[in-house]
Amino acid sequence: MLSLDTELAEQRYRIEPAEGATAERLFERRWALTLLDHAMKRLREEFAAAGKVGEFDVLKACLTAERGEICYAEVAAALGMNEGAARVAVHRLRKRFREVFRAEIAHTVSSPEEIEEEVRYLISVLAE
Repeated sequence: MLSLDTELAEQRYRIEPAEGATAERLFERRWALTLLDHAMKRLREEFAAAGKVGEFDVLKACLTAERGEICYAEVAAALGMNEGAARVAVHRLRKRFREVFRAEIAHTVSSPEEIEEEVRYLISVLAE
């Protein structure tokens, strides 16, 4: 049996770069998206193991939002906590995501010294 995630494929198709991108750049972009996807899945699994999938589902939108764009009152209401606790939860999620993402990258490079350079490169690929 082969499971196809058509929703994920459609999401990735929509964010593909404009025409003129080389096959190499498309591959690198897809690779970066794959690493991000692995990090998100791992983070969700951690929340699931702690019995906090609902919290993760609310907080995950905060990972890509600019700090000024997050409505902490809404996040707090959705999680049944005060705004201060919501801010801390977002901060912790972002910090843990960075750690997990770096760990995913560590599996792809030959030495720990290369991790930071690879992070910067992948971010630049995604910014195009």
